[in-house]
Amino acid sequence: MTRRVGLSRRRSQPGQRRLPGGATLTAALYGRPGVDFPHLLDYLAGFRAGRIKGDAEPTTSSPLPAILYSDADGGIAQLGFDRAMPTFVARAQELGLALFTQGNSYTTGELGDYVRRLALEGLVAFAVSNSPAVVAGAPRGQAVFGTSPLAFAAPLADPGAPLVIDQATSATAFVSLSQAAAEGRQIPEGWAIDERGEVTTDAAAVLRGALLTFGGAKGANLALMVECLAAGLSGAAWSLDMPDFQNGDQPIDAGMTIIAIQPSVIDEGFSSRFTRQLDRIAERGVYVPGRRQVRPHVSEKGQVAIDTVVLEETRHYLAKADDEALRRFRDWFMTESGVSITA
Repeated sequence: MTRRVGLSRRRSQPGQRRLPGGATLTAALYGRPGVDFPHLLDYLAGFRAGRIKGDAEPTTSSPLPAILYSDADGGIAQLGFDRAMPTFVARAQELGLALFTQGNSYTTGELGDYVRRLALEGLVAFAVSNSPAVVAGAPRGQAVFGTSPLAFAAPLADPGAPLVIDQATSATAFVSLSQAAAEGRQIPEGWAIDERGEVTTDAAAVLRGALLTFGGAKGANLALMVECLAAGLSGAAWSLDMPDFQNGDQPIDAGMTIIAIQPSVIDEGFSSRFTRQLDRIAERGVYVPGRRQVRPHVSEKGQVAIDTVVLEETRHYLAKADDEALRRFRDWFMTESGVSITA
């Protein structure tokens, strides 16, 4: 069951932090249910348990003009990126290409949000991130990769509606698996394996086993590339060495790497020309994602559909706020993110 709740947005002050509340709403507005309000519960639990540092102060350095490195200080990935984004955009526009890499953060949330924001600045962007190992490269194997998402965005003729591609290299997102297990639903064959390494459709059994990469060895190859770029370049933990992101009090130390390119350096008409090409292939039956500000779960009254169980758990966390970290998060969520939830 779902309920519709009212969403009110208030204008944030310049330089104010975009926190999980804002990232959650963005994911909901763009139709990314796997990383919207259900994922918010992971943040809330992480703050309470200490997996996320509530008073993190990310630091950014630039070992070379085209490279920015952020140490997220055990906090959320969004905060470190937000601190570096103005410089990152300026470097990409000035040099034609720039790279941002970050370690020591919690998992990144909706990866498409990072590249979408860069595309709105007129840049082509590619991003990867890693997370705790829940994905095996093949049946009978062990979990060695995270879901290894990758995201891509490019500006189009309509500057407010860029092309955005955001997908995991696993057969499905881990949060989708958790939801299926909680609801007692079966999953498609080929998505995952049980604790013995056998392919299964029992979502609950997969929680003791592992997801599989999509496309067999090809998906595993992509996951390996993501691991190299996200953790190798940033110095973050390898997925295999990360603690459980849902239990315990140990920081995750996830990595993320983003490449931004100024497309108009060579072709000033890039956005218009690329838009025409997308129109051509769409006419020939190709699905082109992320070209509109898709809001499938939002009504004309400014309401968003949230699963009833998720809504009540979120309210419970935010209302209880029985420790300092959670109180800080509640205050951030209800003010700095610009979002309030009403029944």
